[in-house]
Amino acid sequence: MNSFSDIFKSNFLENVTSVSILDMAIALVLAFGLGMFIFLVYKKTYSGVMYSSSFGTTLVALTMITTVVILAVTSNVVLSLGMVGALSIVRFRTAIKEPLDIAFLFWSIAVGIVLAAGMIPLAVIGSIIIGVILLVFVNRKACKNPYIVVVRCDGHDSETKAKAFLDGKTERCVIKSKTAQKGSVELNMEIRLKDDNTDFVNTLADMEGVSSAVLVSYNGDYMG
Repeated sequence: MNSFSDIFKSNFLENVTSVSILDMAIALVLAFGLGMFIFLVYKKTYSGVMYSSSFGTTLVALTMITTVVILAVTSNVVLSLGMVGALSIVRFRTAIKEPLDIAFLFWSIAVGIVLAAGMIPLAVIGSIIIGVILLVFVNRKACKNPYIVVVRCDGHDSETKAKAFLDGKTERCVIKSKTAQKGSVELNMEIRLKDDNTDFVNTLADMEGVSSAVLVSYNGDYMG
């Protein structure tokens, strides 16, 4: 009569000890720590309209999940082939609104892979360098970034005054589109700010003949 171990002799019991408890604990603790670091960098560098805390939590979970998957793959060659086939049918339908979010997703996955491969210094030092670079470049003041000003006025005279006013308050002002209706003109102008002061939009909106003025940044933020 076959024993219990003979029944599960197809490497099942052998796989239980293929990765030691200590290795799993160290890898998961480091994955959690680096995932939290990635989450904090994401929170500090986020510049979109609405901050999503769930995406930040996803970055931490993705780092740990990737670590678990790669630990399993590296401990069993047969499992790695099956994992490739299983993951090939996975499709993600969530739309990525910010291009920088893609970089954070790849960063989390890369850290999980590197940690599970045992390259701890590469994962830690590489993450610190990437985080510092993102903090420096993403949070850098960009007063000369392009903006769009949408001005609604009542005719040619107010349109001319608004354009002349913006020419004096900005480094560059170019009309991108113009919509004219009876008794109403809408201008879309691309401008470059001299500094980070946007109070001129308030003055523009108070000008005679101007019904509204809106300042819009290219990344979707409304200012003014």
